[in-house]
Amino acid sequence: MRNRRTSSPGALRCLVIAQGLFACVAGAAEISPAPAGTFSVVALPDTQLYSAEQPEVFYAEMQWILDNLKTQRIAFVSHLGDIVDKDVPKQWAVAKRAVAMLDGKACYGLCVGNHDMKCTKGDASLFVANFPAKRFAGRPWYVAQIKDNVNSAQTFEAEGLRFVILHVECNAPDDVLKWADGVLEAHKDRRAIISTHMFLGPLERPKTKEGWHKDPKGVMRWHKCHGQAGNSSAQLWEKCFSKHRNVFLILCGDQSRTQTMHVELTGKHGNRVHACLSDYREGYLRVYRFEPSRDKIGVMTYSVTKRALCPGTTTVEDASKHQFVLGYSMAARAAK
Repeated sequence: MRNRRTSSPGALRCLVIAQGLFACVAGAAEISPAPAGTFSVVALPDTQLYSAEQPEVFYAEMQWILDNLKTQRIAFVSHLGDIVDKDVPKQWAVAKRAVAMLDGKACYGLCVGNHDMKCTKGDASLFVANFPAKRFAGRPWYVAQIKDNVNSAQTFEAEGLRFVILHVECNAPDDVLKWADGVLEAHKDRRAIISTHMFLGPLERPKTKEGWHKDPKGVMRWHKCHGQAGNSSAQLWEKCFSKHRNVFLILCGDQSRTQTMHVELTGKHGNRVHACLSDYREGYLRVYRFEPSRDKIGVMTYSVTKRALCPGTTTVEDASKHQFVLGYSMAARAAK
């Protein structure tokens, strides 16, 4: 969703959470290096305005990832969708150049957002032209796809933990959910993360401009893409995501007027599932630092252009909504 309301309050508040996850100094707040025994997953929220107007920011985000692969112990990079603002070749050329910076250096996956397709029809032809399945052929971490990479699955391992991560298109229809069920079942011995563009935000489609900010929020009950065949976020959860005991984390973007949100859900097997929304501008990305020895995931929102952690924005002023900690049991660390 297109929105430029992401500017920090004038005074930076120094934030200290989780015994040293974040390093603070006067006037700046950098992410501390990831200690031995930890690792990170980076989530890139909607880059649409960078593809359209600020390609240098898109490239800077990718360069930061490359520069910090070792210091942040980055195990995987997930793009949350709305890669472009308009589904046109010029913007896809920017996106292709930016993403290519990761090739051969990092494991990654891409979500298809509503801006990345002809939304009503669910036609992602230009995405496929630039990021077809054959682009990833032979990469051992690329394990499944449907619709020529419009939906994909990857695996990775870190600190004795084994993961599968699915990238599911916006408002995926039932045939995609059937595919996702199969992938999650085939990798039931791995911990599962799902990245999908649209999941958290206003429960119902807001009827007024003010409603985008003030209406009740949670797992969304409405959809944008695929017409009558499209599933709302609530339907994605009920029909697919909630059925798999290995799912523990859902990442999403899309809702810039909500910007950041965290909801805890309970799957049908009693498993605790964290759903996290991030949708920022100004070079902000998300770093999820896994600390297996402490059963915690530190969530950090960092701007590669400001070189600082997010201290709060005009949309969400509370810094603790941008930097926080998730509890997640990782006691059984040995790969199965």
